[in-house]
Amino acid sequence: MPSAPFLVPVDEQHIRTERARARELRESQWWKRQRADGICHYCGQNVGARALTMDHKLPIIRGGRSTRGNVVPACKPCNDAKKHGSPLGWEP
Repeated sequence: MPSAPFLVPVDEQHIRTERARARELRESQWWKRQRADGICHYCGQNVGARALTMDHKLPIIRGGRSTRGNVVPACKPCNDAKKHGSPLGWEP
């Protein structure tokens, strides 16, 4: 069976480390400013700041990191629909 495109093997330690970094990033003033306008990065709808979640554009399980350049505010429906996929070729 051919491997999936863009699949990067990651270990449990990477996942734990990046999830901890994401928790720290969620507490930062930078993140609070990112979600302050309440607009989803993917669908562009104003859902309110409290309804936005942190989405990793390149998911942690695909080797993504919890960095400012890799996280965006997303509404729950868009975050759920994207799941562990890449935003390339994905539309809300």
